[in-house]
Amino acid sequence: MTRINTNVSSIIAQRVLNQNTNALGTSLERLSTGLRINRGADDPAGLIASEALRAEITSTGAAIGNAERADQVLNIAEGGLQEISSLLEELQGLVTSTANTAGLSLEEKEANQLQIDSILQTIDRLADSTSFQGAKLLNGRLEYTTSGVSANVNNFDVRGAKLGFQQQIDVEVIVTQSAQRGALYISAGASPITFPTGNGPLVIEVAGAKGSREFSFASGTTLGDIRDAINTFSSVTGTRAATSGATGLRLESTDYGDDEYVSVTIVSDGGFDDGGNLRGIYNYTANQNDTANAATQQDFASVNAANGIRDAGQDVGAAINGVVASSDGTTARINTDFLNVEVDLTYDPAAGSANAAILGNLTAFTITGGGADFQLAGDVNISGKESLGIPEFSTSRVGRKTIDVNGTSQTNTLADLSGANALNVVDGNLQGAQEIVDQAIREVATLRGRLGAFQVNTVGSTIRSLGISLENTTAAESVIRDADFAGETAALTRGQVLTQSATQVLTIANSTPQNALTLLG
Repeated sequence: MTRINTNVSSIIAQRVLNQNTNALGTSLERLSTGLRINRGADDPAGLIASEALRAEITSTGAAIGNAERADQVLNIAEGGLQEISSLLEELQGLVTSTANTAGLSLEEKEANQLQIDSILQTIDRLADSTSFQGAKLLNGRLEYTTSGVSANVNNFDVRGAKLGFQQQIDVEVIVTQSAQRGALYISAGASPITFPTGNGPLVIEVAGAKGSREFSFASGTTLGDIRDAINTFSSVTGTRAATSGATGLRLESTDYGDDEYVSVTIVSDGGFDDGGNLRGIYNYTANQNDTANAATQQDFASVNAANGIRDAGQDVGAAINGVVASSDGTTARINTDFLNVEVDLTYDPAAGSANAAILGNLTAFTITGGGADFQLAGDVNISGKESLGIPEFSTSRVGRKTIDVNGTSQTNTLADLSGANALNVVDGNLQGAQEIVDQAIREVATLRGRLGAFQVNTVGSTIRSLGISLENTTAAESVIRDADFAGETAALTRGQVLTQSATQVLTIANSTPQNALTLLG
């Protein structure tokens, strides 16, 4: 080539040198930053995938932090509940020791009452002071708020409910099977009972879910006396009695449910079948009224120690929000991913709508808000959070129980053990006081178990699962975005060689036009 105005070889060498220089610069950038993708132009599709994975990594890391924070919150709540549990056990001991009335002076009883008052005040103080960063945990702040509670609901407990933004949940109950007590009907010809001459007494064994007791009745004992004798030991046997007109006696279990029953065994019939006036023992009819079911009648002489007559109760059957509920007595409960509730239905055969005694539908109550929400997933939606309710643990709320005192029902709480209230230990109902303390201990233990299960099975497993997810997502993002140092080092070496070669070639190409000077002589 003898043209000097256009050096094509130099242009080619310049283009190649620029390409090699750019490739060398890219390798140097990747090696210096450690990233294969530094800008969208490096890999548009890879950048999009990488940014999505980075966002997921960030949200997953935040979810792990949330789970760890939830664990800390529950640890603090558990600490407060553990101390309340210890106080309740001490309270149990004081009630039991004060019941030893023959061995205690009035001053000692009053001293025990002062201790009980102090314990109750401490429980209230713990309920109000247990907090995490100033947020109260046991004062009812984390309890679910409800409205529209049906008159056919005796009590309820919302343990967990996932609510969306400004969402409410109606708790719909369908009663499919009525709750029943174990019940027997003793039919007598008259009151008082009488024996043929030279016979008697009547000895029967009455048994229930709590235990059994043997009773002996002489000629001339009225049905009212028999009723009172049986009711004296209701707390021992778990059965109670009531007269029905002038000739009948009803025996019932004190509670409802499959575990409850009434059993009567004749130890000695006293000769009633020899012309006496006691006709037989029957099961109630299905609706548990005073009508005897003749198909189940057993003559007194056949109800002996070998084959007494027994009738068991029945749990309520129900579905809550379309889910078949497990039940115990008049209480139905469900535990799903979105709703964990327990509903104790009233038992009122005269009611106009469904309850534990009547089949049908009812809206038990509406959950309007509240509860403790823990965001345990990267996606902020209803399936990414876990919710639970922590009830108020003041003495006015804990241990709520209906106590039967001589046929009269009254509802009490732990607060009724203080001062001059009905369950004080100086002159109050000590048996009722112990029942309330027992109920409070069960409530605290149940909540501690529920919180512990949430920590282990939900929070703990979530932390482990999110940790694995974070590792895998980070690895995937690294594959897309991070530089392969082995490959980039090789590319750098290649770029260096090619750049040096292109530079040398460009030098040669630029000197080629000088050959034309030889033609000028």
